Amino acid sequence: MTDRPVLGHLDHLDETRLESFRTRLVREVEGGILPSCQAAVGLGGEIVWSETFGDAGDDTRYVIFSCTKALIAGLTWQLFAEGACSPDDPVVRHLDWFGANGKDAVTIGQLLMHTSGFPHAPLGPPEWETKESRRVRMASWRLNWEPGTQFEYHPTSAHWVLAEIIEALDGRPCGASLRTRITEPLGLASTALGVPPDEQGDIATLIDVGTAPSPEELAEILGVAFELGEVTPESLLHFNRAEIRAVGVPGGGGVSNAVDLCRYYQALLHNPGGLWEPAWLADGTGNVRNNYPDPMLGHEARRTLGLTVAGDDGKSFMRGFGHTVSPRAFGHNGAAGQIAWADPETGLSLVYLTNGVDRDVIRESRRTSGIASRAALLTTPP
Repeated sequence: MTDRPVLGHLDHLDETRLESFRTRLVREVEGGILPSCQAAVGLGGEIVWSETFGDAGDDTRYVIFSCTKALIAGLTWQLFAEGACSPDDPVVRHLDWFGANGKDAVTIGQLLMHTSGFPHAPLGPPEWETKESRRVRMASWRLNWEPGTQFEYHPTSAHWVLAEIIEALDGRPCGASLRTRITEPLGLASTALGVPPDEQGDIATLIDVGTAPSPEELAEILGVAFELGEVTPESLLHFNRAEIRAVGVPGGGGVSNAVDLCRYYQALLHNPGGLWEPAWLADGTGNVRNNYPDPMLGHEARRTLGLTVAGDDGKSFMRGFGHTVSPRAFGHNGAAGQIAWADPETGLSLVYLTNGVDRDVIRESRRTSGIASRAALLTTPP
């Protein structure tokens, strides 16, 4: 554990609630379950608290998995504002090779909202290593259902297509576009998509921990049958491989530290330097366009163009926000228990990262809810 590094104005946070938050953060690290974790809290446009626990330092970077999707969303909002494309544009307007097998109807907005109809379309090594082989594979994909008619989370497939659109419109690979348009303007030096092998020395090694609950245990706790699908511990642990980190998987291969990613969410709240056109920023962080039910757990998806909104239906904890955020909280968590959100009502942003890939998804879910619920109350006296 490090000393308690404090940035910004700690006096804005309630001391009693902060200690409860810290206690919950460190529980699994001190208990020998997680090798390390890192957390940051933002408020008023800056980071007001951060700390690292376990076998890591404050400058350690973590694979952030699907928290990456919020960064890709930020890029697309800029392109919408510039008139380069629209959420209603068919993908084939910008990628004419994509439309085979009925995919000509898929729109950019559907990609961002996970309603595009090919949630499990495969793309992996070695095909993802060149633009040409990626395009051949994406062109061959088939639809599972009619685009725009239902929601099913696309762990990686939709964002491969979004990355191709970004490159076609911006003239740079997605990772370079992210750097030029977002991370450099915001000073997010640790955040990257596609890290060369010789620059990966500060990225925490993912560690396999815990034991998976039985299907019966999962059904009893969740009330429904539950399957991990594409996002298995084995698939996550592949991100220890230097060549996979270097690819920059656009739906889940970003790296960052907690402070930088938390600054990104403060930027989404405060829009420093007018990085985003205000109407598109408000749309992306608050306009729920997809209320289809989640086929895995049954609650409404509550999806914007790229993010999830907590909602007022009492199911915010099922969307990864805990129980105590406002209905307007928005964000995008990642596999392995990564948490990233901001709440416009309180002005707080939270990022929690770990390199422990916990096979006990019930424990991971409870950890997420406990940490997020305590963070949302940090400005509220007990």
